[in-house]
Amino acid sequence: MQFRSILAATLAVAFSTAAYAQEFNDPVEFKKQRDLLSTKAEGPDGKPWEQHLGGAMIDTAKFKKDGPHTICFSNAGVFNPWRVVGLNNLKGEAALQKDRIKELVILDAEGKDDKQISDIQSLLDGGKCDVLIVSPTTTAALTPAVEAACEKLPVIVFDRGVNTKCPVTYIHPVGGYGFGITSGEFIASKLPKGSNVLALRIVAGVDVLETRYSAAKSIFDEAGINVIGSEFTGSDRAKTKSVVEDYINRGQKIDAVWMDAGDTATAALEAFEDAGLPYPVISGEDQQDFLRKWQKENLVAIAPSYPTYQWRTPVIAALDILDGKSIPGPEWNLPQPAITQETLASYIDERMPALHYSLCGCQDLPGYPEQWGGK
Repeated sequence: MQFRSILAATLAVAFSTAAYAQEFNDPVEFKKQRDLLSTKAEGPDGKPWEQHLGGAMIDTAKFKKDGPHTICFSNAGVFNPWRVVGLNNLKGEAALQKDRIKELVILDAEGKDDKQISDIQSLLDGGKCDVLIVSPTTTAALTPAVEAACEKLPVIVFDRGVNTKCPVTYIHPVGGYGFGITSGEFIASKLPKGSNVLALRIVAGVDVLETRYSAAKSIFDEAGINVIGSEFTGSDRAKTKSVVEDYINRGQKIDAVWMDAGDTATAALEAFEDAGLPYPVISGEDQQDFLRKWQKENLVAIAPSYPTYQWRTPVIAALDILDGKSIPGPEWNLPQPAITQETLASYIDERMPALHYSLCGCQDLPGYPEQWGGK
């Protein structure tokens, strides 16, 4: 019965967004994240996954219980390389903490809202979870399910957000606005007024992706740069290349390619190679194939990040909550660095596979580098 009520609430959201509407172009949040990008982190040096940028500390004494503990994780999915690296990080952190963890239960929603709603209900019904970690598929649709879970046990949300304050903490790097600010300002600084930018995006309706685009678009508009298209590619390399080829074949001049996630950046560049055109200014991300291409071809580029080291933090937070320790909250803002021309060489690691994300913070975890596909 409870699952039916959660599903009904979620369907209501699908037909009427008023209940959980979210503003993806919020000037206050834009300014907050711009300020956070330059805020000095607090916490242990060299461990950005344990650091935080300002904010309050919250008391979790009411959740204290004897261990070892069962940690349950409802994952949106592993449908792109970023999430594959991230999941390895989360498992690696759990392995590092094996003496404190009785069991790590992971359910994969395969990118489907309805499956994740069912997964969360299944975890609640199972009755063995001491704490629930959620990385939501989409923001509005998962809000009722997270709210229902909060009534049963401590909940941690990370990576993607929901439209409720009920989780003990929401863990994320600076955020989507910060990502869009970093990449948008770089591209705007390299182009004259009147230049053309093609925006490549992966999926609609996810807060940290929507705000990346809204921030960059705001910067482009202010600089007088034309966004000639905003196209969704679903993180598919073939589709990414095809979209860029379509614009080139229509005679559209593309001075820059902006991406809300960089896992298909090299596929976008291939379209320019095949057409015999110079490379555009481009924003990618911290995956190895893009960094190597950037170095080899001397691209005009930047790699903003949504670092995969954040996947370590929910396990640390879960154990601290169950120990009754104070943690950053209700938001835990992690540092969000960018790779620039000046720092590029230090992030290239030929041992690692092409789609490995360099800001994994995973080098000290059990099984590295082999568990991450490295040599």
